[in-house]
Amino acid sequence: MQRTEGIDRAQFLAGVASAGLAAAVLPAGPARAARRGLRHHGIVYTVGAGERPGTAFSAARMRKDLRVVRDELYADTVEVTGDGVERLTTTAAEAAERGLRVWLQPTLGDAPERDILEHLAETGRFAERLRRQGAAVDLSVGCEFWLFVPGIVPGADVFERIRNLLDGKVDPVAMQHRLDRFTAKAAAVGRSVFRGRLGYAAAQDDEVDWRLFDIVGIDYYSYFPHRADHVRELSRHLRWGKPVAVTEFGTCAYVGAPRTAGMGWDVVDRDKNEIKGDLVRSERTQAAYLTRLLDAFSTMDLYAAMAFEFVTPDAPHRPGDPRHDLDMASYAVTKPLEDRPGDPASGWHWEPKEAFHALARRYRSARTGRPHVH
Repeated sequence: MQRTEGIDRAQFLAGVASAGLAAAVLPAGPARAARRGLRHHGIVYTVGAGERPGTAFSAARMRKDLRVVRDELYADTVEVTGDGVERLTTTAAEAAERGLRVWLQPTLGDAPERDILEHLAETGRFAERLRRQGAAVDLSVGCEFWLFVPGIVPGADVFERIRNLLDGKVDPVAMQHRLDRFTAKAAAVGRSVFRGRLGYAAAQDDEVDWRLFDIVGIDYYSYFPHRADHVRELSRHLRWGKPVAVTEFGTCAYVGAPRTAGMGWDVVDRDKNEIKGDLVRSERTQAAYLTRLLDAFSTMDLYAAMAFEFVTPDAPHRPGDPRHDLDMASYAVTKPLEDRPGDPASGWHWEPKEAFHALARRYRSARTGRPHVH
């Protein structure tokens, strides 16, 4: 949900909870085995079409990026997400060929249900072919359905759905029923085409019937000053007795961003395409938050954690121009720089942020088994 504009995430989730969508108590599951720490260390790679000609999806750029993911970031897992079956499958195949574990997650939104489910089915069929060829691949049926799938929360678009929810213009029982119905349909479609492990990426306070899935996926953006608070909050998801994957975690690169609890991007005036207020860029803030969460994850029995995200092409970094340094409001661990700033068709390249290097140190340590040195 981190890309939704103009809405306070904490307020929205509070509205969801009051409407009856957040689970008060999770059902107890079988006891977990002895803790083994975080098993897979990953990054989210989004395959969107791009908002302007210069940032359109490029297979050549993607291949170079995935080489970096494996050889310089030292990730063993990549979450391939976004929409467009060809983009998703091309990227998943490249990741698998490079020996990366793939979490393949189609996220077509604001489209008719039939289109969303067919998009899932096509992607899932390809995931099954990869799996049969020996690739390590999990299929996620989607992300936070109540927000992105029309008809679950009343409203023509994301913003109208949120307003209706916060204004109390919903029937919470009917809304939960619609959410459950679509989630079950998506799970059934996933099962019909894919024989491997099936998952779903839920907001951390969602109520989901996890009996439908093999992996519990959580988009996690909480802020606490102490590691133990993160561990306590996440541990409740282990009670299902199933592997838990943190399908997104991260923050933006400015002072105070972690305290926004997932709404760090909401500092951009979308009409003017500029930063609101006088933010102080701080890549160190972003890096520290990521490593703090990895510290927490490493004490738990988690299947995987995927940092959000590798690159956000449409949020360029403009050194010396803080008002238009949109990268400050990006969760990416790399910063895009335009060859010709302000030109929609400009070429661009990325450079690593401090968060990239922080992740690389941790991920390399996990891969080699050598202790991390601060």
